[in-house]
Amino acid sequence: MNKDNLVKLQTPPLPYYWESGRSEFRVGERHPNRRKLGIFDLIIVAEGELFIGENGQEWSLGKGDTLLLLPDGKHYSVKPCEQDTIFYWIHFEHKTWSTSAKEGATANSFSNPPTIHIPKHISLADPENAFKLMRQLLSLTVGDSFWEEQNLLAQLLAMLEGERLNRNSTPATRLAEKAAFYIQQNFRNDITNELLAEELHFHPNYIVRCMKKKYGMTPSHYLLEFRLEQAKKLLISSEWSIERIANEVGFQYAPYFSACFKRREGISPLRYRKSVQH
Repeated sequence: MNKDNLVKLQTPPLPYYWESGRSEFRVGERHPNRRKLGIFDLIIVAEGELFIGENGQEWSLGKGDTLLLLPDGKHYSVKPCEQDTIFYWIHFEHKTWSTSAKEGATANSFSNPPTIHIPKHISLADPENAFKLMRQLLSLTVGDSFWEEQNLLAQLLAMLEGERLNRNSTPATRLAEKAAFYIQQNFRNDITNELLAEELHFHPNYIVRCMKKKYGMTPSHYLLEFRLEQAKKLLISSEWSIERIANEVGFQYAPYFSACFKRREGISPLRYRKSVQH
C-alpha cells in the first residue's frame, strides 16, 4: 500500500468547484504534463485506457477508474494511448489537505469537524453513476449555475468516499457502527456494555474492541462524548437551565454534568453559553 492511498480534505471549508470537461484522445495521443497546477484534478475514465504518472508513481486507468491528482504534484504522461480513450475531468480547490495510507481513529470525533477521505485511485463498482453526474455538470450554463455545480461536486466526492468505505467495511466495523447508532438513538437512557451486548447479540468485550478500533473510544466514552455534544447544541439554541439540559441529554445529576463538561471543554456550561452568545 502506497503512502498516497488516501487524500484527506479537512473541513471547513468544503471543496470548491472550478471547472470540468470531457476529453478524447486518439491512438498515439497522450495526457499533457503539468507541474503544480494549484488545484485538484480528478480524472474519471469512460472508455479506453489512460497512462498517467505523478511524482514517480504510475497508473494505467481503464473504464471506471478514477485518479485524484494533487495541486502541488508533477503529473505526466507515461506513454501514448494505445486505443481511443475518453475521460472526464473536474478541477476543484481545497486549501487544507494531506495524504496518508490509512485513516486512524479519532478520540474526539464529535467536536472535530469532519474530514473527507477521497481515495487516490479507485475502480468504481458502478461507474455509470459517476458518468451521469459528469454529464449533468457539463450540461450546466457556465457562470450561472454556482449552486448546481457545488452540489454535483459534493455528490461526486461523496460517491468516491462511499465507495472506499463500502470496500473497507468489515464485520467488526459494521458492528461498531451499529453500536454507535444504537447509542445515538438512545443516549438519554442508561446504556451499559451488557445492554449493548443484549441488543446487538455480541459479547460486550468484543463490542468494546470494535468501537475502540473504529472510533478510538469505548462505548461508555462514546456515550459521554455524544451527550456532551448534544448539550453544547442546547446551550447555544435554548434558554433552558443547566439542570434541564443535563437531564435532557441523559445526566441524572447536574453537578456531574457540569464537571464532565468542564473537563472536556475547559469551561463550565454557563461560561460556554455566555462565550458563544457574545
